[in-house]
Amino acid sequence: MTTDQEQLKRIQVRNQVQAAAAACEDKKGVDTRILELDPIDAGLSDFFLVTSATNDRQAIAIADEIEMRLKKEFGVFPNSVEGRRKGDWILLDYVDFVVHVFLVERRAFYDIERLRKSARPLTPVEFDTELKGALAEKTLAVRNKASAKKASAKKAAGKKVAPKKATAKKAAAPPKAAKKAAAKKPAAKAAKTPAKTSHK
Repeated sequence: MTTDQEQLKRIQVRNQVQAAAAACEDKKGVDTRILELDPIDAGLSDFFLVTSATNDRQAIAIADEIEMRLKKEFGVFPNSVEGRRKGDWILLDYVDFVVHVFLVERRAFYDIERLRKSARPLTPVEFDTELKGALAEKTLAVRNKASAKKASAKKAAGKKVAPKKATAKKAAAPPKAAKKAAAKKPAAKAAKTPAKTSHK
């Protein structure tokens, strides 16, 4: 995978996490946090999305909303889902990120944020700001790449055209010696003609 492809994948994963966080907010999830995991101890996942619900029905509704939104907007499904039946801790594993929907007391008991001390906690608003910055950076890089390509194409086209123009000029313009000879010939003929007539 090239650097550009990796960057695009990272942005795509961030978009999915952002959509999942928005689903939590829409379903009144409490204290939603995004943990950006340290690559050294993260394993496969880049992010944990953690939110709380006040009861099991709300927890299930949040999990359902996340699944539906990610399926609709990105065509992705969780690799596995655990805890939906009980509803006290629902885990949605999307490989690149994992969603944890806790009941408030369960979240306090397991304290997943404390267990992941090396992770960088972000609110959905902070995460959104960072995502917009990453997208702007990517857009700028793409534009710079495109303008550099255009400039090099123009330069290459200019180099190819220049010699042809020079050759065309050379072919069109007769040498100076030929010009002089052409100018002398009619004058010489004109001088010979009257001389012949005078002899007759």
